[in-house]
Parts: sequence; C-alpha cells; structure tokens
Amino acid sequence: MRTLVFGGAGIVGSALVREGRSRGWPVLGLSRGQGEITDRDRVGDVCAAFRPDLIVNCAAFTKVDLCESEPAQAFAVNGAAVGNLARAAEATGARLVHLSTDYVFDGRATSPYDEAHPTAPQSVYGASKLAGEIEALAFGRALVVRTSWIFGSGGPNFVDTIAGRIRDGQKSFRVVDDQVGAPTWAPFLARAVSDLGEWGTTGLVHYQNRPTVSWYELAREIARRLEPSVEVVPIPTAEAPRPAQRPAYSVLAVDRFEKLAGRSVESWLDGLTSHLGRRQRSS
Repeated sequence: MRTLVFGGAGIVGSALVREGRSRGWPVLGLSRGQGEITDRDRVGDVCAAFRPDLIVNCAAFTKVDLCESEPAQAFAVNGAAVGNLARAAEATGARLVHLSTDYVFDGRATSPYDEAHPTAPQSVYGASKLAGEIEALAFGRALVVRTSWIFGSGGPNFVDTIAGRIRDGQKSFRVVDDQVGAPTWAPFLARAVSDLGEWGTTGLVHYQNRPTVSWYELAREIARRLEPSVEVVPIPTAEAPRPAQRPAYSVLAVDRFEKLAGRSVESWLDGLTSHLGRRQRSS
C-alpha cells in the first residue's frame, strides 16, 4: 500500500515510516521542509507525484503553551491545513488518516471518553486540533485517530525528559499527580494506525495504551527503572501553572479499536521497557 506520511520525521511519523516499510509498503515520509501542509499547492503536487493509496497526517503544531500566544499559527497548521490534505486525498483517490488528541475533550469526565462523547476543548491547541478533525471528516474516506501522551524516538516527550534529567544526575523531581491519562508508545500507535489504514476504517477511533496512570506515577516508574534512589514528589497542578490548561482526565475508551482489531491494546509498560533499552544502547 503506497503510503505518504506528512510529519514523517517526528515521533509518530518516523515510527509509521518504519512500520510501513516493515510490511513491504512503499512509504514516503516527509519532513516539514519537504511537505509543508499549509502550502496547498505543494501538498497537491506531492500527492499527485507519489500517487498514494493512503495519506497519514502526523504534522502538527504541538507546542501546547505556545499555541496560546500564537493561535493564528495553531489554527493554520492544526486546522485549515488538514483541509489541504483532504482535498489532495480526494483528487488522487487516496484515503486520509489524521492524528488527533485527547485535548479535544474538557478533561472533567470520570470514565473513559468514547468517540461519541461531546468535545469541549479547554485550550487553543485542543480547539485547533478539533478544527482539523472537522476538516478531515468532511472528506468521506477519512479516519481520525485520537491518542494521548505519546513517547518514542524522534522528538521531545515526557519520558525522554525525565530519563534525561536522571542521566544528568538530578536527584529529585516534582511532578503533577492530579492529571490522569495513558501513555502511548509510538511504535504501538504506528502499528494500530497502519492496521486501520489497511482495513479502510473511517470516522473516529480512539487508541492509547494501558494502564491508566498520572504523570507522577509515570515519572516514578521511569525513575524506578533507571535510578531507584531518585525522589519523585507528587504535587497538584496548581503548583505547576502553565499558559495552557491541561486536561485533568485524559483516558480514552478504546473499545472500538479493540473490536475492529480483535486484540487488546498494548501495555505502555512494555513500550517503556523497549524505549528505555533503545536509549541505553544508543547512548
């Protein structure tokens, strides 16, 4: 299956390129410079030249706090530009998979958000990603995959930040314990997205790993594996204010994915083992 990945140099995009090639698919992964999705003509030309069966959009403005001060840029990249991909997909006869986020919800739920739950983003980032979902789903052969707390190789993420500080000798961390969600290892996500793309799934699908944890619990697990003497101190969100509001509850219901796939979602604990092992071997 000929697959064109926008944002192909990032955490998820690079994992998708590797996953597709492992399946024997012709895959072209484009960095931002090669495939700027806000450039409608460029997107159209690239898609017309490659003639993909599947277009996957991993490109996004993901600096959540910066989105608050640069809303026009956030909506241009995360919202309107997705329409460029949808139009290109329509013109070339391809299917479109667009990656989205738990930030489209209000974070006030007490049970996992399913695909039918009303959206209510509480930040510019979340609102811009919701705008992108609307652009994608206006195209009939589109799938939006919402996910959360991604970690892996190819870009900054929470796991690497904590691991890096431990490596640099930091002995104590203060980490919020009242934001709950589920980490997702990029190679597991890439496998899921590739499967869904191959099956021709459309609409909305939620995917994240299990089990549910807080950021504090995740940091504690990383420290336990790398340097048990490191102290991880739980704090409330109020003691770590940020420009953009973070969801207090980011757990997604993955029932639809599990029914489609005929398998359970993976454990992020297994992904963490693999990821930390790769970091150690490459250091």
